[in-house]
Amino acid sequence: MKNNTYRHFVIAGLLFVALTVSGAWSSHWVTTRSDIKNVTFYNAYGYLEGDEWVIPLKLYVSEPRPIQERAITALVNNWYDLDEEQTEIFRYRISAFIADSEFREKVVFVFDGDPEGEEFRLFSDDGTPLRTNLNGIKNGTIRLGRERAEQLLAQQNSMDGWLTIRAVSDEHEGTGRIQLIAPYGLSVISDIDDTVKITEMPAGIQTVLHNTFFKPYQAVPRMAALYQQWHDAAFHYVSGTPRQFFNPLTEFLFHEDQGFPHGSMHMKNIQKNFLSPETWRNMGELLINDDYTFDQKSGQIADILEAFPERRFILVSDSGERDPEIYREMMRRFPEQIEKVYIRDVVNDREHNPERLEGMEIIPARSVARGLLQF
Repeated sequence: MKNNTYRHFVIAGLLFVALTVSGAWSSHWVTTRSDIKNVTFYNAYGYLEGDEWVIPLKLYVSEPRPIQERAITALVNNWYDLDEEQTEIFRYRISAFIADSEFREKVVFVFDGDPEGEEFRLFSDDGTPLRTNLNGIKNGTIRLGRERAEQLLAQQNSMDGWLTIRAVSDEHEGTGRIQLIAPYGLSVISDIDDTVKITEMPAGIQTVLHNTFFKPYQAVPRMAALYQQWHDAAFHYVSGTPRQFFNPLTEFLFHEDQGFPHGSMHMKNIQKNFLSPETWRNMGELLINDDYTFDQKSGQIADILEAFPERRFILVSDSGERDPEIYREMMRRFPEQIEKVYIRDVVNDREHNPERLEGMEIIPARSVARGLLQF
């Protein structure tokens, strides 16, 4: 199953991270540090609660480690004899794994074009200002009154609810996007791997590694056209892909050449600071808990559905993982909200295991068996 293959791929990635964090590289290489720290704002959404917009937001603060990137790239190049394009792709896609996560950072940001220049920070549910943890991550919420939100949307000439934010705290730079989504309307929750981007997870670890680290991303044919038919929908991409792939994935999916609608991004939170107890718990879950991705995606999807109880939802994924089971559970828990489920059948369950996809709209696809592509 795709789940087991994906876990092996994640473990391989963590081994690279372990080398850099443990100092195996830094004992031989001097890390170049800059005065500017990168802030990654993961695409977010806002929902109405009374007269306020509530915006759950996650951000990551880091510094690049170019010497370590070059060292690991050179090592892998020796293993795989990469060409120039593959070398550049690999270095870019490992950069977030290698980056130095920044601890106890207090990030301040503003909305672009705000005439008041109001500064925002993330707060916990009890109102405590938050700083980044040992893994450079900060999760919190901000709130906007309705009138204030309308003012910001007008200033940014936004017709679709999207707002742009920008880090302004000392030594920080980075921009992000937030979509304010109305209480009523249509929403689409979509998987990524083998649903909108070809990864061929069931084909085995070598294929997965090649498609993930060395090859230009390829869109699944006809899926962008399907998504564009839901032109008035809000989109949420929920994936077991590690958050470290946020930049390459969003640059690919939302590029005009691909045509996938912009949406919030909900990814797996892979920790990489081995001084943090949370990292060890996270690794233990990856190694021994077959339900880790199932629980992650189920929780993220449920959060979205609960935030918009009056909206109608379409769920889209593939059959290579346990998403049909996740979606069936969501249909049971939220029967009034979920309008339809689409499954791109990449393991031919429509013939071999039809009861698994019962009640779901099947998107036929070529079947990918472990270690072999079938046409």
